[in-house]
Amino acid sequence: MSYLLLSRIPITFARASVRHFSGKTYENIIASRPVPSVALLTLNRPKALNALNTPLFRDLNDALLEADAEGEVGAIVITGSEKAFAAGADIKEMREQTFADAYGKSLFAEWSTVTTIRKPVIAAVSGYALGGGCELAMMCDMILASPTAVFGQPEIDLGVSPGAGGTQRLTKIVGKYRAMELMLTGKKISAKEAEQWGLVNRVVGEGEGEVVKEAIELAKKISSKGRIAVQATKEMVNAAYELPLSEGIRFERRLFFGLFSTDDKKEGMTAFTEKRKPNWTHS
Repeated sequence: MSYLLLSRIPITFARASVRHFSGKTYENIIASRPVPSVALLTLNRPKALNALNTPLFRDLNDALLEADAEGEVGAIVITGSEKAFAAGADIKEMREQTFADAYGKSLFAEWSTVTTIRKPVIAAVSGYALGGGCELAMMCDMILASPTAVFGQPEIDLGVSPGAGGTQRLTKIVGKYRAMELMLTGKKISAKEAEQWGLVNRVVGEGEGEVVKEAIELAKKISSKGRIAVQATKEMVNAAYELPLSEGIRFERRLFFGLFSTDDKKEGMTAFTEKRKPNWTHS
């Protein structure tokens, strides 16, 4: 929710309408397939530092659901520009809304689609990931950061709180005391600090486009595994945030046993004993 706080930063402009890999046209994202097994979704509102609004999320959600349903795709990467992953929610969209407007229309309800995607989703963050941008990154399964990345939940400077999961996800990731400091002061942290606090997987090397390149390589590696086992493992890890330990272990065990009925389990174990690479059929 911090786009207006950064609105005076110089920016470059990109085309407003781009071609989706399936032939659809989106106004607010660029959807592509850098390799057959990876979908790359690039937020594309350069004039607004990729400020997040309803039209953008409708584009993003449509592309996410399509990539999730596409059999050849094994993982998804979401990124922004070098200047900003996403500088926050679009204040212009919210400024005149009342409690009745926000509550009645369930503001931000469309933001959570990314958390329902079954395939792994990787955020490749350069520049600002503030407010809603930080919340979007935290909805993903992994975060790679450029050395230029800046994270924060500065909604307090706008007279509000985070509203798209920031108070919950950030606290679970960095702990109560660090989360309190960030959200009650509006403090922003560097990529290095984010790595030290466990907010990102790692900080990549310097260079324009390097974080996207490494995210695609990570997505390719994940995509080379059996898809059913990957999706089941993602479901198990996410359950750890929702369930008590004993229930989580029971959930894990049930899915683990379920994988014994797959062709990929047979192929994986056979390939291991025969000392060869497995030939996954994702079945």
